Amino acid sequence: MTPNKNYYWRIAGFYFFYYAFVGMFAPYWSLYLQSIHFSAIEISILMSMQPVMRMIAPNLWGWLADHTGKRLLVVQLAATISAVCYLGVFFTTSFWGMLLVLALMAFFWSASMPLVEATTLSYLGKHTAHYGRIRSWGSIGFIVAVVGLGYAFDYIAIAWLLWAGLVCEIGILIFSRQIPKTEVLAHHTDSQPIKQIVLQPRVIALFSACFFMSVAHGPYYTFYSIYLVEHGYAKSAVGGLWALGVICEIGVFFLMPWLVRHFGLTRILLVSFACAVLRFMLIGWYVDFIVLLLFAQVLHAATFGAYHAASVGLVHEFFQGRHQSKGQALFGSLTYGAGGMLGGLASGPIWQHYGATVLYSCSAGMALLGLLSLLSQITEAKHLLLRFMRRTT
Repeated sequence: MTPNKNYYWRIAGFYFFYYAFVGMFAPYWSLYLQSIHFSAIEISILMSMQPVMRMIAPNLWGWLADHTGKRLLVVQLAATISAVCYLGVFFTTSFWGMLLVLALMAFFWSASMPLVEATTLSYLGKHTAHYGRIRSWGSIGFIVAVVGLGYAFDYIAIAWLLWAGLVCEIGILIFSRQIPKTEVLAHHTDSQPIKQIVLQPRVIALFSACFFMSVAHGPYYTFYSIYLVEHGYAKSAVGGLWALGVICEIGVFFLMPWLVRHFGLTRILLVSFACAVLRFMLIGWYVDFIVLLLFAQVLHAATFGAYHAASVGLVHEFFQGRHQSKGQALFGSLTYGAGGMLGGLASGPIWQHYGATVLYSCSAGMALLGLLSLLSQITEAKHLLLRFMRRTT
């Protein structure tokens, strides 16, 4: 299918509001929970509801979309119920009430993105390297939310965050009804069970590496804003630092066609993991050095932007035809879902008992494990390592 500008903006609008919701939730929801007197462990549990549901829900919704052939109807249904469930945050400040509301909202909210990712890549056809240009509108939505709210919360109560989330939910609902239908092309793997594809060594290596990357980011999304505020940064500065990372992310999204042509998806991933190791060490050890903290945020271009575009692109290559939705859903569940859940839940006790330096050092260690997982299946890397060892012995 040849990309069409009208359809481009329909998909871009969905990305904008979906990631504006992330820009509202990831940096500030923990601050809202802290304002209503939840403990660090309670905050880590509540903030983990999204990755928990990203582990469970997308597989169910992906199977339903592929089984019925009604991918867009599933997206629209999920967006509608998610918006209704979100309304519950206005009516509870208890731990168990908030847990129930966030779990229900996240179960339906997390269903949409893997299906929209599959739709976007199908829509682009042979132009999948341009995925980043559409996805960049999600990053713009994130920036609008994170910067706007960061400045706003220097003057208004954090409780206004609830209304910002409602605006995002309504935007998601509106644009879920604008996404175009796409044709799922037949592929020779259609007759294979999806298990046969998943158990390929290259797929296992990719999923394992991305799982570790999501674990590494769990403490970042759970405690980074609290960490900065406790070290004397204003909420506007917190928003600015989050935004800087996403601005750099947008830049790399637009560079992805050139990067893919010159380096390939696998090499891009390797560099992304190496940058993640450095980034989390800088965050953990040098939070009071603003120049190094700014550099750490610039590295978000690699640790999320390039990483996400390359990993989604590889999943699209591995899972073709009728397996597209299930492949993206499975990837999201095992990596962003399971990995994000583990990283988020573990971050609370580590933060409380050992402090931020140890927590973000653990993040760096998880990114290193991801790098090693990826290297384990790269023949070229094995050859380079052997040559290096021969020269040093």
